[in-house]
Amino acid sequence: MNVISPQEQQLPRTADEVAAYVVGAAVWAPSVHNTQPWRFTAAGTEITLQADVSRQLRVADPHGREMLISCGAALLTAKLALRSLGYVPETRVLPDPADPLFIARLRWRRQAPPAAAEERLFSQLTRRRTHRGGFEPVPPDPGLLETLRQDAACHGTALRVAATDEARAVLAAITKMAEHVERLNPAYVRELTAWVPPPGTTRLDGVSASSYPARPDAMSPYFAGRDFASGRGWGLPSSTVISATRFAGMVCLLTTPSDDPLAWVNAGQALQQILLRSATFGIAAALHSQPVEVGWLRDAIRTHLGDASYPQLLLRLGTVIQNAVSLRRPADSVLTTGRALQLRAELGSPESA
Repeated sequence: MNVISPQEQQLPRTADEVAAYVVGAAVWAPSVHNTQPWRFTAAGTEITLQADVSRQLRVADPHGREMLISCGAALLTAKLALRSLGYVPETRVLPDPADPLFIARLRWRRQAPPAAAEERLFSQLTRRRTHRGGFEPVPPDPGLLETLRQDAACHGTALRVAATDEARAVLAAITKMAEHVERLNPAYVRELTAWVPPPGTTRLDGVSASSYPARPDAMSPYFAGRDFASGRGWGLPSSTVISATRFAGMVCLLTTPSDDPLAWVNAGQALQQILLRSATFGIAAALHSQPVEVGWLRDAIRTHLGDASYPQLLLRLGTVIQNAVSLRRPADSVLTTGRALQLRAELGSPESA
């Protein structure tokens, strides 16, 4: 586990130690197909977050929208990590005309004790799991929905709940159609396959066979998941304890008032806060990006919403018995420190030749 509690570290910390701690937490953010499309650079009391376009889904995500949502989730996690250490993050987010891969820059110069709510969110970082399947018929806490709406609003986004059977059926049908449409594209299938390593792999990215069901759950209404195994029999066996037919859960859309890189990063920050908050209530989330990857189906959702907002992700929230295993690359594989940058500059300078 990458995240180390402040009590387990010796004080005082150097800037490099703080950066390693923060990035060690940030890598636990969710990302599309667990691509982990981020890189960090640390220099003094400053961390720069950039998108790693080598990990972009060029077919499913040609504009990098989902890549930036993933980076936004990492940004929110980094800020929570700084708060867990008692630092107040100063954040500058997009754009930077000189660096098209720039996502955000964080600095920490002031200190203040973290709030109890911040500590609760951070405590769920490695416990939170993305679920792929149906849920048990256990209703969420009555106060959860309003809390999640407030979390979304903190980042300029909205969490919209499909409150009727008809609305849930429409979104389920759109999700099923999107999965079918994408599967008809051989380039999409090849791209998805590249991010689904076989069981027993040593890879620390991609969609592990221990994180999706071997067979689709029977749920009502049925929300199609991605066929990660492609008929190869990989995945987890069903472990439904309470019911033979599982439930779709609370169906939500995460939306933004605009559809640009800043909105995508903010959607990622909102997503991570929603996921961590749900985890504090014992609730897991199933994420569906297929409906917003097919342009005309995304437009259909916008029309259904009726207020010109942009859907960024479909979420289902509910209770599960079985939790999947989550894998992450180590922090040092995505972090470059100021000392490493200095050495690189020296090795590349004429004086060092």
